[in-house]
Amino acid sequence: MTSDELRSEYHREDFGPMERGKYATGLKESSNNTVFDPEVAEDIRAYDEAKKSIAEGEELVRSEVTYALLDGANPVRVWREHRGLTQQQLAQTAGISVPYLSQIESGKRVGSTDVLAALAKGLARSLDDLVVA
Repeated sequence: MTSDELRSEYHREDFGPMERGKYATGLKESSNNTVFDPEVAEDIRAYDEAKKSIAEGEELVRSEVTYALLDGANPVRVWREHRGLTQQQLAQTAGISVPYLSQIESGKRVGSTDVLAALAKGLARSLDDLVVA
């Protein structure tokens, strides 16, 4: 949905007939005057910023990935599964053995900085995304 369509939806459903474009600033009309609606304005700004970020190549991540990371799941495993890679594929890309990758994912080993950097590169993530603080 474009920001114009979003504005149009607010226009039709929430506030009744108005001049096109007033929602870019979050304005709506009441019976006697024009009122600033900060919630609508913020929604429109957030929507426009998200569309711009996506157009610039920002990756969309499923909520399951975010929740798994927030719940403390191993980030290497979470990102590997998100990318649809097997342990064999990621291990080969990173230049490590499958058992070593398995130990990193299970938390039995931490992995050196070089190994974690290679895994991050293979997952198209930053090293910070794989290191649990």
